[in-house]
Amino acid sequence: METKVLNYRIIIEPEKYPDGSTVYVAHCPTLAISDYGDSVEGVLKSIKDGIELAVESLVKEKKEVQTDDITDQIITSTKIKVPADWRVSLAA
Repeated sequence: METKVLNYRIIIEPEKYPDGSTVYVAHCPTLAISDYGDSVEGVLKSIKDGIELAVESLVKEKKEVQTDDITDQIITSTKIKVPADWRVSLAA
């Protein structure tokens, strides 16, 4: 059986709980799914499983399977300086 490789962008962010523990939350914006795990490796495995289930479900329902064309994407971040007295908070 011939196979295809589908690409998906995944964003992973740490989330701290009041007790000091950290979990990692993974988002796949294209399929609108999220998952969490105790480690980056764990959440990557978990979100990959979720992506596979979502794609299988879309195929069974005969719906379009969207993918990310990551070949030409540039994903980065930037930092800017602001006055120390500005009130800012980290996005949740």
